[in-house]
Amino acid sequence: MLLIGGRAGVGKTTVGWEVSALLRAAAVPHAVIDGDFMGQVHPAPEGDPHRSEITETNLAAVWANFARRGYRRLVYTNTVSVLPEETGMFQRAMGTGVRIVRVLLTASDATARERLTRRELGSELERELEGSARKARLLDQRVPAETVRVVTDGRAVVDIAGEVVAATGWTGQHSTTGP
Repeated sequence: MLLIGGRAGVGKTTVGWEVSALLRAAAVPHAVIDGDFMGQVHPAPEGDPHRSEITETNLAAVWANFARRGYRRLVYTNTVSVLPEETGMFQRAMGTGVRIVRVLLTASDATARERLTRRELGSELERELEGSARKARLLDQRVPAETVRVVTDGRAVVDIAGEVVAATGWTGQHSTTGP
C-alpha cells in the first residue's frame, strides 16, 4: 500500500488522484481512498474522541470490498497516515503482511499558505493554517527513516506523482496480486 501524508495544503489529494492516473495509464490495478473521509463525522462517536476507531472500521470495510474484487494495491491519502503509530490500523484492516510505502509530501509555509488560501473559502482558513504548520513540524520529526520525502514547492503535479509512483515499484508489476 502507498501512504501519502503531509501537512494541509501540500497537495495530498491532488497528488493521490494523479498517482491514480499514472497507474491507470500503466494498467496497474489499484484502489484510492482519501482517509480524511473515513472518520468525517460530527460529533465524534462516544468513546472515540479522535475518530480513530470509526476510521479503522470504515477502512476495513471499504478495503474488504476492494479486496474481494481482487485489488491488492491501495493509494491512501491522509495527513498523519505516514506516522509509525498508524501502522497497526493498516495491518488490522489489510493484513499483517501488507507492504507499506510511506511518502511524505512537503511544502514551505508560504506555499501551504497560498494553497490553503485558495482552497479554504469558508470559516476555517485560520484553523487550517495553524494546524498545517503544527503538523508539518510533527511529521518532519516523527516519520520513519525509510519514508520517502517529496518536495512539492514549485513543481507540476504530474512530476510529483511520477516521483511518488517510482517509490512504489508498482509500474513494473501488472498483476492484481502485487504488493
